[in-house]
Amino acid sequence: MGRWQPDARGRMIGAAMELFAERGFEQTTAGDIAERAGVTERTFFRHFADKREVLFDGSPLMAQAARDAIVSAPEGSTPLEAALAGMVAGGGLLEDRRDHAVRRSGIIAANPGLQERELLKLATLTDTATDALHERGVTEPIASLAAHSAVTVFHVAFARWIAADAPLTFATCVDEAATALRSLT
Repeated sequence: MGRWQPDARGRMIGAAMELFAERGFEQTTAGDIAERAGVTERTFFRHFADKREVLFDGSPLMAQAARDAIVSAPEGSTPLEAALAGMVAGGGLLEDRRDHAVRRSGIIAANPGLQERELLKLATLTDTATDALHERGVTEPIASLAAHSAVTVFHVAFARWIAADAPLTFATCVDEAATALRSLT
């Protein structure tokens, strides 16, 4: 495959997922990924800071979708409802990529460093949700509590979504987790 072929980023993500599954995350280098994708290592580093970021490529888009949904949630929505709308919107980007999400989750579960990176990405999502709630006029500590609660719901919903035998929508998993959260009070 020549370097001029389209979608170098997508090819690198696909190559990385294949190599991580074949060799393991630690045994795969950025050079290996670039070679499998038919690009140079330099091209790889133009797209990704390091090989870990291949697994978190969608995080900025997810955070933006969540932010937009929170800010535009219907007037009268509670802070938690608005934050949950953000999690549904962010998670909705995964709907067509469930197989990828399942494989990605397995790779992350097998590597403590990647688990740590995932927690950092969730913290960023929490900060984004908190900021979006502030834009709606929600004050502290309610904004932080709603954002943290919604991201926890997202995390629980994601685990349920990838583990489900029968495919569920991500929104259904968020609704179930949110209902469980509300039952705690």
